[in-house]
Amino acid sequence: MSIEDKIKAAAKDAEGKLQAAAGELTGDRKMKTEGEIKQAQAAALNTAADVKDKAQNLLDGIKNAASDAIDKVKQKLD
Repeated sequence: MSIEDKIKAAAKDAEGKLQAAAGELTGDRKMKTEGEIKQAQAAALNTAADVKDKAQNLLDGIKNAASDAIDKVKQKLD
């Protein structure tokens, strides 16, 4: 997860927590719900970033394995 993604998710989560707390304190159900939705969006951003990281790691592993295989073939041909 990039630093930028982490910051966006953390900001969205903090905003949601503050909004939900304000809604709870004032009895404003709509505000509270909107805050909870923002917290869920932050969780989704974190999940998406984690999936992106795992996909990149998998791709890097495939590239390394392919490169190693090519090197072994080249060594055998030499």
